[in-house]
Amino acid sequence: MIPRYARPEMVAIWSPETKFKIWYEIEAHACDAQAALGVIPKENAEAVWKAKDVEFDVARIDEIEAVTKHDVIAFLTHLAEHVGSEEARFVHQGMTSSDVLDTCLNVQLVRAADILLADLDKVLAALKTRAMEHKMTVRVGRSHGIHAEPTTMGLTFARFYAEMDRNKARLQQARDEVATGAISGAVGTFANIDPAVEEHVCKEMGLSPEPISTQVIPRDRHAMFFAVLGVIASSIENIAIEIRHMQRTEVLEGAEFFSMGQKGSSAMPHKKNPVLTENLTGLARLVRMTVIPAMENVALWHERDISHSSVERGIGPDATVTLDFALNRLAGVVEKMLIFPENMLDNMNKFPGLVMSQRVLLALTQAGVSREDAYSMVQRNALKVWEERVDFQEQLLADEDVVKALGVDGIKAKFDMDYHTKHVDTIFKRVFG
Repeated sequence: MIPRYARPEMVAIWSPETKFKIWYEIEAHACDAQAALGVIPKENAEAVWKAKDVEFDVARIDEIEAVTKHDVIAFLTHLAEHVGSEEARFVHQGMTSSDVLDTCLNVQLVRAADILLADLDKVLAALKTRAMEHKMTVRVGRSHGIHAEPTTMGLTFARFYAEMDRNKARLQQARDEVATGAISGAVGTFANIDPAVEEHVCKEMGLSPEPISTQVIPRDRHAMFFAVLGVIASSIENIAIEIRHMQRTEVLEGAEFFSMGQKGSSAMPHKKNPVLTENLTGLARLVRMTVIPAMENVALWHERDISHSSVERGIGPDATVTLDFALNRLAGVVEKMLIFPENMLDNMNKFPGLVMSQRVLLALTQAGVSREDAYSMVQRNALKVWEERVDFQEQLLADEDVVKALGVDGIKAKFDMDYHTKHVDTIFKRVFG
């Protein structure tokens, strides 16, 4: 996580100040629940809330931790400095450090997910707008990078919209799955704390009680969360790669917006490079590299160890901050993207009529020609188009076998471009409703 690829709102979730504020709220709500149960005096619970508006001193907590070698104890010591040692003596009653750490982490992940869900809405809105705008803008579809059959630019955007819509559903599910808290004490048995405390804290923090925890919340939940972030990153790259291919000089069917004063190369003034989508490809790699460590965190020794802790301190902010930046960059790229319909038609006609080969093949089989013979008849004419750049329809009209099977009008009828767009409305209805 570096400032170049970070947005303030997401960064703030992972700041020490935010973390300590969440820790404080967890402890304060736990005291309220303990007081309601009669475990601690009510006045002590109320005294903890004296620190409600306190800006915890990160440097002071670090100073204490340098001695205690324990971050939660350092925080609790600093909290006592604000509310008084006597008033704070029941704070953390029956709890273990992981109750605070894990519940806080999940609060942070939930807040991060809410930002990412809003980011996905921006991407979806941009993709839908461009899909509707270019619903019937014909371009050649490619398989293996080679001309295949006609499609539309709108279908390309609609395909990406459907993919991102699935990602939004996945992220919502992952958010719900990670939105649990645990205030269950050492090894999760509630031996020294009533389950009602956990229920109260989770309610106040917007979480659900973890059905069964050890000393930590099960890490399969987090593995699922980061796996979904990895899938979203891959979808970002999927879109970025398409735009990068479209911007290639010999293709130029679409391009990133090139702003006034922007420079493409320090050496070549003519350059307009797809730097934003190349950057998105790289950022996707950064997000995906957090997935395997998250999965490796699932297997912990017995009721807990802390092999997961150092990993999560890194991948939590790194993955969410990077993905937040990438989604917002992608939304901007799609919104401002330049589309060149004329170039799309020019590209399709580089090998005139060739994209209609399957339609001719099917017509021949329907006319009674065996598939093997039909394929041979079409291919021998298609290869001339590849090799000599002649017109495919003219080649077919000069082929006696094809004319005998289909007739002149029958051949010409197979070159109607509307044939390939007749079900676009159906597809759009499936995608957009």
